[in-house]
Amino acid sequence: MAESKNNVITHGLTGLVGDMIVFRNRGGKTFVSSKPKARTGDLSEGQKQHLEKFQEAILYAKGSITDPVLKEAYLAKATGNETAYNVAVADFFHAPDIKDVDVSNYTGKVGETITIRATDNFKVMEVSVVIYNADGTEVEHGLAVLSANGIDWVYTAIADNASLDGDRIVIRASDLPGNVTEEEKNL
Repeated sequence: MAESKNNVITHGLTGLVGDMIVFRNRGGKTFVSSKPKARTGDLSEGQKQHLEKFQEAILYAKGSITDPVLKEAYLAKATGNETAYNVAVADFFHAPDIKDVDVSNYTGKVGETITIRATDNFKVMEVSVVIYNADGTEVEHGLAVLSANGIDWVYTAIADNASLDGDRIVIRASDLPGNVTEEEKNL
């Protein structure tokens, strides 16, 4: 895609010219490209699913930028020629990552902690923890609290767990668009 800087003739020009080229403006610059070609053939199942997800991302981004606070937050994350809308679309496509689950401080007693490192391209909104016994019964569940470093979430146990043999914990991290990442760890 060609880029025009301070060109008197193309400055501010937008849209389709003739049946050949398209002008777009972003960040005070005019971009020129060839006209997109019409699609031929049927979409594969994967392409249909991606198109549907992209349409959902567009709806999410349009809704997000109508909220002034959220728009400003997305704008603060924008770099270069990105807009709040662009950042919101990208956020929709990226689920949080659970990088690490540290259970070294948990032996089954009330008040002990489990630390979860969770990141996202924009913001992790919530991290939940569920602890199950070996037989599948739930011991406890609750929300972790974001620590001062901004990436570690700390869950504090609220119930005694007599035996950790065969127990497992399920961690779910969610972001603003509602993407959820789940990880399971055996104790």
